[in-house]
Amino acid sequence: MGDFEPKIVAFCCHYCAYSAADLAGSMRLQYSDNIRIVEMPCSGKTDQHVLLRAFEEGADGVYVAGCMEGDCHFLKGNFRGKKRVKQLKNILDQIGLGADRVEFYNLSAAMGPRFKEIADEFTERIRNLGPSPLNKSVKSSKGGDVA
Repeated sequence: MGDFEPKIVAFCCHYCAYSAADLAGSMRLQYSDNIRIVEMPCSGKTDQHVLLRAFEEGADGVYVAGCMEGDCHFLKGNFRGKKRVKQLKNILDQIGLGADRVEFYNLSAAMGPRFKEIADEFTERIRNLGPSPLNKSVKSSKGGDVA
């Protein structure tokens, strides 16, 4: 598992988290290239089916990043997104995938350095957890598919 590099999908709200990612890039901050960013109109639009689909498609970890609490451009979208992620954590624990594979973060558009920190910290977390049990493309140490 020493050469395992996780696949991570970050669902970022357009107004804040995606702008923070853009700022990180503009500042030339190097963060993990394991992250694939999906721009969303609002973190509240990211439902559990979309997050689960990311795991089905091979993601080892998924996070949602929305506006700071109380600053959502759609008023309560970030609260909805955070609640959905919390519910999904419970589901992932129940099915044996593990709640630590999904997370919610609050960011403002000016938090490029924090976006970098989150990307690197989450990548390291997933690297320590190992491949997702749903990821059929990663071979286990016994030579068979991880299932």
